[in-house]
Amino acid sequence: MGNKLNGCSIESWYLYIVETKLGHWYTGITTDVKRRVAQHESGKGAKNLRGKGPLKLLFEYPVADKSTAAKLEWQVKQLTRVQKERFVASKGATANDAIKSLMVLTASS
Repeated sequence: MGNKLNGCSIESWYLYIVETKLGHWYTGITTDVKRRVAQHESGKGAKNLRGKGPLKLLFEYPVADKSTAAKLEWQVKQLTRVQKERFVASKGATANDAIKSLMVLTASS
């Protein structure tokens, strides 16, 4: 699924947010959003989501590498529910400075 650089495979990473049938939001990172959501729905993903499907994918954002993806995930998880709702509705445009800096790094990579 990744790109090639000097003959080596480079995987693209994604930040994603899903909503459970009960309206709870879950934020994660992966190299394949479609596969990961399917894993969550089949009970093979995060324990936090087992039995809480069907899931609705609310947001996904490409990230340059795993390190940046993990940092971005942590920053998004620090947001309140209202802040996350604004973040998703604006497709990331209403992010705080820390999140914007990680998103800019991704866009320029």
